[in-house]
Amino acid sequence: MNSLSKCTSAPPATTLGYKLGVFGVVLVLLWIGIFKFTPTEAAAIEPLIKNHPLMGWAYNFLSVQTVSNLVGFSEIVVAIGLIYGFFNPRVGYFSGLASSVIFIVTLSFLFTTPDTWKIVDGVPTTSFFLVKDILFLAIAIMVVEHNKKLLVSQS
Repeated sequence: MNSLSKCTSAPPATTLGYKLGVFGVVLVLLWIGIFKFTPTEAAAIEPLIKNHPLMGWAYNFLSVQTVSNLVGFSEIVVAIGLIYGFFNPRVGYFSGLASSVIFIVTLSFLFTTPDTWKIVDGVPTTSFFLVKDILFLAIAIMVVEHNKKLLVSQS
C-alpha cells in the first residue's frame, strides 16, 4: 500500500524534463506573442483567424492588427502565468488550461483554413508550424495534471 501512494504523488516540479518542457512552451509563447504585435505577423495570421468559425467574427469589429495584438497579449500573459506557476500551483493549473486552449485552437486551424493540406509527391503535407502544437499541447496538459496533483495534495 505504501508503494501505491508513492506512485500517485505529484512528481517534483524540479525535474529537468518538466522544467525544460515548460520553458520551451514559455519561450515559444513569448516569442510568437511579441511577434503578433508586428504588421507582418498580423497579416500572416489573418487567413487563419478569418476562416475560423469561432474567431472570424472579430474582424467585423476590430482591425487586423488589433486582433493580432489581442492574440499576442493573451500568449504573453499565459507565458508569464506558466513561469509564475512554478511558485503557485493554482496559477500554474489555470495557465496550463489556458495554454491548452491556445494550442487546441491553433491545431484547429488545420481543419478550418482552406488549402492547409496539400499532396506533395503523393504524401499529404500541411503547414508544419501548426503541427508542432501537438507537442506543446502535451506539455500544457502535463502542466495541468502536475499542478492539479499539487493542489490536491495541499488540501
